[in-house]
Parts: sequence; C-alpha cells; structure tokens
Amino acid sequence: MLSEVLFGNLNNMSKDCCDIDELKLNNKENDKLKIVFWIVLIINLSMFLTEFISGTLSHSNALIADSLDMLADTFVYGISIYAITKKQTVKANVSLVKGVIMMLLGLYVVVEIIYKIINPIIPTAEVISIIGIIALLANAVSFLLLLKYRNGDINARSSWICSRNDIWANVAVIIAGLLVGYFNSMVPDIIAGLGIVIVVLYSSFHIIKESLHYRSH
Repeated sequence: MLSEVLFGNLNNMSKDCCDIDELKLNNKENDKLKIVFWIVLIINLSMFLTEFISGTLSHSNALIADSLDMLADTFVYGISIYAITKKQTVKANVSLVKGVIMMLLGLYVVVEIIYKIINPIIPTAEVISIIGIIALLANAVSFLLLLKYRNGDINARSSWICSRNDIWANVAVIIAGLLVGYFNSMVPDIIAGLGIVIVVLYSSFHIIKESLHYRSH
C-alpha cells in the first residue's frame, strides 16, 4: 500500500499526468475538486516562479529544470478547471500550447547546461538545497490534498501522480545541492538538471503528440 502511494507504476511517471483524455472531472465532486485544483494550481505557479528565479540567480540548472515540472502541473490544473465543460478540441488546443511551452523551456535548460559546461559556473549550494526543501514541502501539501482522490476521479488521480513524481524530483534537487556544497562542483547540479529536463522534454513530446491526435479527430 505504502509503496503504491509513494512509487506507483514507474511507467506512468512522465505520462499519466499529461494525457488529454484524462482531464475530466467527476460532476458529483465538482465543487470540492475545483477548490483543491485551485489551491494546488496556486502552489505550483508560486513555486515555478520561485524556483525559476532562484535557479537563474544561483546558476542552478537543477532548480530551473525542476521549476518546469511545477509549470507543467500548473497547466494540468488550469486545464482541469478551465476545460471542464469544454469540447475535446479545446482541451487539445490548450494542451498543445502547454506542450510547446514546456519543450521550449526544456530546450532553454539544455542550452544553459551546455553553456555552463563550456563556461563552468559553480551554483550556490545553499540556495539549491533551501529552495529544494521549500519545493518539497509545497509538493507534499499538494500530494496530501489530492491523496483522498487518487482512487476516484481519473483527472484527480493523474494530478496526484504529478505531485508524487515531483516529490522525487525535489529530493534529487536537494541531494544535488548538498553534493554541490560538499564537492564544490557544478557536476551534481548538471546531472540533476539534465535528468529532470529529459523527463520534461519526453512529457512535452507526448503532450504535443496527443494534442495533435485529438485535434485531428
């Protein structure tokens, strides 16, 4: 039971929280879910801005990459709220925009990683770890808010999977920060950032592919 809650199916780590056909709400719990979605949307949007700005100022690819996960979840919750009564094509169009934005930001992180490999800059370890801990706490709140819905509404479940996945990304960021400080090296930050951005790019590709599929049907 605990392993299913914390780990789930690893095959769903980068896919289930992005599927367009899963963005549906159970009308019986519509109002409650809307409130939960609004709360987690605000949490994720706030943390996206916090991590992106902090990552830029501290030269941390891990923080910037992790912020993209937050942005992706923000889109998921936004679509859940906005597109409840909309047609499938509307959901597809919104998801397509989401996928393109995610891919562009992901490519931006890749360029940043390449630049910092060529021009080494050791990121600020303390900032990475502290912001990583804050992000972990924020995702833990979202995780707990959505926990009761994980076996019910399929859209709430996919959103819960997003929060669960992000917790592990946050742990990777925190560890990267500690290793950067210990070794006084940018390598742990590069590795963590690259790992997270690979997942983001894979997810964005999946979203774009699914969006184009639903737009053509």
